[in-house]
Amino acid sequence: MFLGSLAFSALAHAGGNVGANDKVIVLDSGEAQLSLIDEASRTVVGTEPTGKEPHHLMITPDGQSLIVADSVSNDLMFLDPHTGKVQRRVEGIEDPYQLGFSPDHKWFVTAGLRLDRVDIYSYNGHDVTLVKRIPLAKTPSHINFSSDSKTAYVTLQDTGEVAAIDLPTQTVAWKLHVGNTPAGLWMTPGDKYLLIGMTGEDDVAVVDLHSRTVVKRIQTGRGAHNFRNLDDGKHVAVTNRVESTISILDYTTLTKVADITGLRPGPDDMELSADKRYLWVTFRFAKHVGIIDLTTRKLIDTIAVGRSPHGIYFANSAPVYAPNPD
Repeated sequence: MFLGSLAFSALAHAGGNVGANDKVIVLDSGEAQLSLIDEASRTVVGTEPTGKEPHHLMITPDGQSLIVADSVSNDLMFLDPHTGKVQRRVEGIEDPYQLGFSPDHKWFVTAGLRLDRVDIYSYNGHDVTLVKRIPLAKTPSHINFSSDSKTAYVTLQDTGEVAAIDLPTQTVAWKLHVGNTPAGLWMTPGDKYLLIGMTGEDDVAVVDLHSRTVVKRIQTGRGAHNFRNLDDGKHVAVTNRVESTISILDYTTLTKVADITGLRPGPDDMELSADKRYLWVTFRFAKHVGIIDLTTRKLIDTIAVGRSPHGIYFANSAPVYAPNPD
């Protein structure tokens, strides 16, 4: 949330006009389909088939297409971001578990969770062309970028590391051990700190990118996993997938300020409504999407979807205040 699991400030909402018929798009990764939800009525109005195991999605820089990465089918689906209808498919993209565009739109990067590598592609506004495959053991999962587009950061779940890839040379610049099963990444403004959800622990690791050290751990809940900026210049949400809570962090002080409880099992990816009042979240283990009222920090509604809902996106969402993707 990205956005979805990944999102950009100017990128994620750059194209198209928000319409009354826009659909919320949820990836049901356990059923090879996506669910289409009417945001106003909060009801599922249809489904569309995908490839096998669609986990994450991302809007293209021009805002005209939403990319769904089918990790087991080894392809990308380009959808109309407002309706969820398929525009085209790109075959031969191997194991695109996670995906991301660099802020300058030059690079398109995928993390191959089961193939233990990161693939770097060039992007010309339409085509993705493979530039380099970089072995990265073991289990690369989430991606983030420096604001100058020179570095891609990737978590390696089974070695407990974060790797920094130099994009101009397509080489691994450095690795840092951060703890047990690192997953989601989020960068504080100014590229000062990289926040990492420690899914094998109960905290968020704070990495000082200047010293390349873990300088703090923010206790959140078991299975800290993924992030969504709340677009208020101060707070970011992190899902605790095992604890089944969401923690609110103040990224200016690097402290936890609240927990949202009473959720369904397995909160994972999040998206923020255009008025910034509602936080939508996929419950990975419960076949539901939840809606949280951020004024009360309470779960107010749930919507049944398919098995293992993961990525989520809707065109009528708040822009992300961040120099790079969530």
